[in-house]
Amino acid sequence: MPTALTADSEFAQYCCELLAAIGPCHALRMFGGLGLRTADGLNVALVTDLGEGDTLWLKADAQARADFEAQGCRRFTYAMKGVPRSMGYYSAPAPAIESPALMAPWAQRALDSALRARAGSAAKAAKPSSVGKKRPRSS
Repeated sequence: MPTALTADSEFAQYCCELLAAIGPCHALRMFGGLGLRTADGLNVALVTDLGEGDTLWLKADAQARADFEAQGCRRFTYAMKGVPRSMGYYSAPAPAIESPALMAPWAQRALDSALRARAGSAAKAAKPSSVGKKRPRSS
């Protein structure tokens, strides 16, 4: 039975140390595990146990995904009502878990993915919606 992760767990704190190249981060409860956020609120990683022990999962969008897959990283996949679901996070490359220096380029990929996601969300929010607008009557 996995132990419950807390925001002050040793592994969560170690993961924040690993991500130091992108600035300070903190852990918050999220998805039955922890979300790791930068000082300005970007979710860059998850820490959770999907059955193989506590794992650091880094945010990876379509642009970063191939780099993670080339390193043999696993995609964050869980079962919901018996159906496999995936999220845009990949396990950190094994060598990168050893030091902040080795993690730095992977932390940067996660940050870049989070920044692109934020920019995409902002662009969607800025688009005017056609819902509820009245169309002019044709005569």
